[in-house]
This record gives sequence, C-alpha cells and structure tokens, in this order.
Amino acid sequence: MRSEGNLKAFCSVVFDDVFIIHSVKVIQGKEKLFVAMPSREIKNGEFRDTAHPINNQFRVKMEEIILTKYRSVVGEEESVISTDLTTEDLTFRA
Repeated sequence: MRSEGNLKAFCSVVFDDVFIIHSVKVIQGKEKLFVAMPSREIKNGEFRDTAHPINNQFRVKMEEIILTKYRSVVGEEESVISTDLTTEDLTFRA
C-alpha cells in the first residue's frame, strides 16, 4: 500500500495456484480507481504491458476482484503504516 500520489498499491495475482503476475498496480485516476498491469519501457520511450488480459470481460472481472480486495484492506487497515501491511496474493479460479 502507498499513500503518495496516484499510485495506491502494488499486488501480485495468482491464477489457479500455477501462475503469478507481480507488480499489478492500483492507481487513482481522475474519476475512479483502476488497475494497471505490469509494464516495461521499450526503445521509443513507450510503455508496453508485459502481461494482460486478452478480453475485456476477464479484465473487468479481475479489476473488480482486485479493487474489492484493495478497498477491504484500506477499510480495515486505515491506521496501519503502509510498510506494516503484509503482501497477500489473490487467487482466481476459472
């Protein structure tokens, strides 16, 4: 969890206990929170996702689960300093 700027949290997402994606970000946009997938900078200065959902239906489902978990942690842990929060992986079951 972070409290500075638009970046609110990092998380890892585990799929069926066999695949993990690290560095998924929760970001405060102008109107709402959203989830950003891990990315890297390419030669021309643009950023490309290194992993991402292929279809919008799954993207929406994953974002809802991540943001629900983020909100539950923030609600329960508001008084805890961000460095004291434990990392917790989310598991998706198909």
